[in-house]
Amino acid sequence: MTQRLGPVMLDLEGQRLTPEEQTLLMRPEVGGVILFARNIASADQVRTLCDEIRYLRPDLLLAIDQEGGRVQRLREGVTRLPSMRRLGRDFAQQPEVTLRLCQDAGWLLGMEMAACGLDLSFAPVLDVDGRGGCVIGDRSFSADPRAVARLGGGFIDGLHEAGMVAVGKHFPGHGGVAGDSHHELPVDERPLAALRSHDLLPFAELAPRLDAVMPAHVVYADFDHRPAGFSPAWLGMLRESLGFKGVIFSDDLSMAAAASAGSPTERARLALAAGCDMLLVCNDRAATREVLDACQVHQVRRIARLRYARARPDLQALGALSRWRRVHARLEAMATG
Repeated sequence: MTQRLGPVMLDLEGQRLTPEEQTLLMRPEVGGVILFARNIASADQVRTLCDEIRYLRPDLLLAIDQEGGRVQRLREGVTRLPSMRRLGRDFAQQPEVTLRLCQDAGWLLGMEMAACGLDLSFAPVLDVDGRGGCVIGDRSFSADPRAVARLGGGFIDGLHEAGMVAVGKHFPGHGGVAGDSHHELPVDERPLAALRSHDLLPFAELAPRLDAVMPAHVVYADFDHRPAGFSPAWLGMLRESLGFKGVIFSDDLSMAAAASAGSPTERARLALAAGCDMLLVCNDRAATREVLDACQVHQVRRIARLRYARARPDLQALGALSRWRRVHARLEAMATG
């Protein structure tokens, strides 16, 4: 029988576990840990930290935001990744070459993160770049939704080759708003028909291949007055209309955009009721404790399926693989050129 995990993914203060965190991680409501830049010095240090966590709780899901470009938490000892826009900008002229490169990038990312002791990166970004001040910007593969779907699909294939799950974000698409949900609640006023024919296309095409999805803290006013991550209508569409069978992660419930849902306990309750399986609560330890107390009887079986199930590669030994050397050199050149 697949093991159940608690629904809360929390963060850490630094590069080693504090005594308080050691106690906190033993709570059954905790199902995972996400690492941020403050937790990271190098690839070797991350592996040590992951081993420290797993000594206490071997079952926990360990995650990171390692998209590439400006969102790459781990930089020392692994490949410097270009932005997704840089990966995708040649797609119109060289579609097959670019698609292979995206698959190679997903494979390399998966192999390196697995070697560092992690189970997943919150990637790929499937938002369609809206240009004109969109906060997503170069985190997106393209302003063309069909290109995003093709390139995102290649990236997913690469992650799966490496034995790592794929987490698509930010459903149903964060690319049409200028506001940053870390600091405000963005509202996308476009009609639902416009979203269906544009931002939703990558999610509609890739939902059956994704292992997990993270919805946006954005209100799509034509469809629901609630942000997508608190909306049974949006998450119901994801599961029922798009055929998604995996795990739904909330975006961080401590972000400013989530505050519209009420207290930390109310945010957790509404996200779970909407259909989220795992709740991220970061950068606010008091809120984390409040959410843990509110989730004492809630556990989810499907979360455990996201753990990396293969023998972990050795980071130093990756250099012996001709594919890794080729892809590493190409991506580093794109990231620094």
